[in-house]
Amino acid sequence: MTEAMEEMATAARQPESDEGLVGEALRASPKRFINRELSWLEFNRRVLLEAANPTHPLLERVRFVSISANNLDEFFMVRVAGIRGQLRSGVETPSEDGLTPAEQLPLINSRVSELAETQVSLWRALQEQLKAESISFVDPAALNRTERLWLDDHFFLHIFPILTPLAVDPAHPFPFIPNLGLTLALDLVHAVSGGRMKALVRMPSKIDRFIRLPDAPGEGARLVLLEAAIFTHIQKLFPGYQVKAQGAFRVIRDSDLEVEEEAEDLVRLFETALKRRRRGSVIRLEAEASMPADLRAFVAEELEVSADEIIALDGMLAMKDLSEVVGLPRPDLKFTSYTARFPERVRDNGGDCFLAIKQKDLVVHHPYESFDVVVQFLRQAAADPNVVAIKQTLYRTSSDSPIVRTLVEAAEAGKSVTALVELKARFDEEANIRWARDLERAGAQVVFGFIELKTHAKLSMVVRREGGSLVTYCHVGTGNYHPITAKVYTDISLFTAEPAIGRDVSRIFNFITGYAEPVGLERMAVSPISLKTKLLDHVAQEIAHAREGRPAAIWAKCNALVDPEIIDAFYEASQAGVSIDLVVRGICCLRPGVPGLSDNIRAKSVIGRFLEHSRIYAFGDGYGLPHPKAAVYISSADLMQRNLDRRVEALMPVTNPTTHEQVLEQILVANLIDNQQSYRILPDGSSVRIECAPNEKPFNVHDYFMTNPSLSGRGKSLSESSPKSLLKRVGRN
Repeated sequence: MTEAMEEMATAARQPESDEGLVGEALRASPKRFINRELSWLEFNRRVLLEAANPTHPLLERVRFVSISANNLDEFFMVRVAGIRGQLRSGVETPSEDGLTPAEQLPLINSRVSELAETQVSLWRALQEQLKAESISFVDPAALNRTERLWLDDHFFLHIFPILTPLAVDPAHPFPFIPNLGLTLALDLVHAVSGGRMKALVRMPSKIDRFIRLPDAPGEGARLVLLEAAIFTHIQKLFPGYQVKAQGAFRVIRDSDLEVEEEAEDLVRLFETALKRRRRGSVIRLEAEASMPADLRAFVAEELEVSADEIIALDGMLAMKDLSEVVGLPRPDLKFTSYTARFPERVRDNGGDCFLAIKQKDLVVHHPYESFDVVVQFLRQAAADPNVVAIKQTLYRTSSDSPIVRTLVEAAEAGKSVTALVELKARFDEEANIRWARDLERAGAQVVFGFIELKTHAKLSMVVRREGGSLVTYCHVGTGNYHPITAKVYTDISLFTAEPAIGRDVSRIFNFITGYAEPVGLERMAVSPISLKTKLLDHVAQEIAHAREGRPAAIWAKCNALVDPEIIDAFYEASQAGVSIDLVVRGICCLRPGVPGLSDNIRAKSVIGRFLEHSRIYAFGDGYGLPHPKAAVYISSADLMQRNLDRRVEALMPVTNPTTHEQVLEQILVANLIDNQQSYRILPDGSSVRIECAPNEKPFNVHDYFMTNPSLSGRGKSLSESSPKSLLKRVGRN
């Protein structure tokens, strides 16, 4: 599997698109940027290649196939849908890298075809390995009589009642196929009259895709695909007909939302838009390669799909459903379960969050440290008679959110509760509307923010009476208030009672709720007003340090690097001699390591057990990195135009010595030196897995944080988890 992975990496590598352009010529060319969509597809290829990583347990490798397939669905529903929409509207404006919408689509389709073939290839290889572990996928035709009778009973009891056979003729027009709907297409012939008929059977979405056969001695888990079971019983749905041709297909529809800025009722608008989403235009048709060409053409014509929107797959459709296989009760084939630590300093203070925060700033590093501390912070505020006000942003949260329940309890207890509910959190709008209604009924002040700006900042603020005055406690995070994703996303929660931060957070809330521009922020920055300027000013200062012979360095960790102004600033800094190290999990439109352009820039991506999600920006400030006097920030913002120019985002400095050391010299350093689940991003936008050098020790960032306590959570620095010792461990100075 390792050799296969390397072959796929080579075959799928993005070709050079800047041939002959280096240095000065490339600086003035759009080709200094990697295409955003192709970079995203390269990121998803990295995710998929983890399915071939032999260091992961077998079912976890299946999970990576499922994740990559789900990612690809969302990519089409939003990004490709947007590009096709531009084409329909006659837009010819090129993207930052110089490609028009018409030029991007063929490149995207080619890359997606490669990705889909790799998915199928990897899944076939994984099936063989699963079989060796007593997990097999069975064709109904291979069942013995007893097993076939069981499948017949199961079909008629659990599947047949919810299926609807649909004839397609002048009296029965082609039905609506929902987004991501998997459907069986049939070409039937009447056994007596010989008449032909096209027909469809929509696969039910509320039942499992895989049917588990009864366990037999020594057989392990045996699974039958739902569509295979339906095809086996198709004559029960169309009695009197014989199947001449058959095949499964699946559609992906445009699922992006367009919001009119002048909406009288934002909530009602979104409720209407969600209904409209279900009937978006088809932008991709996936069909089984075994489906005859004339039957596929019939489906494509009825769905009004063009040839370049059709892909034939020689394998399973909708591989996102492999998540069901991952759910099999085989803990021996999954990651060892991990229980998040609860911050020791809060426990040492009897669970009193306010007392622990008052001592000094506290960083909680998720998922290694429990999200429960965030919930406990708010629950304590809701129950504390000295707390007079709570303000909270809600971007994404769970369907049964403990955060929202706590805010409801606080409002019902008579506290002043203000909740900023962001309705434009893609694919979470329905849950957010429901929470908004519940909060309003409880008496909370619910604000929906700006129509033209999505509120993405992660802020919580508690105002408490203490000794005749008011003290403000704040939580500033890099990730969402979501207890489920907090178990798999790496994020940073910073708690502080620093008065200046309290005043800044209050100003940011006033900006969101009352459109009062936050003039005079003391420590923090907010987009779209000052965050980008703050980052660019720091880059300019590093350039000045380099030109004056002082140490100059930039470290950044984010999910995406797209903004052209930031990228050009990094290029300028590189040319001035600033050392730049980037950890970019997803899209990276910057070309690292190009002579005369980005010689001093190195970029990598970390893909592993947990999804890297925290955003950290560090500047040497004349001292180099890492250094106790470096400028370090955490943020909710990635380096994208949408985050810096069209969203409300927060940037917070990390200044307490212990939290500064933890964020810079523990979290950021560990990501930079990981050599077990990292990919080096190459100048052409492709990426290759980083391998240990002969004299280098293996270092896995996720394993490290699962086995080493944090610095600030204990209230003291531990020599055995010192970042400097990390550097020594892997042979770096």
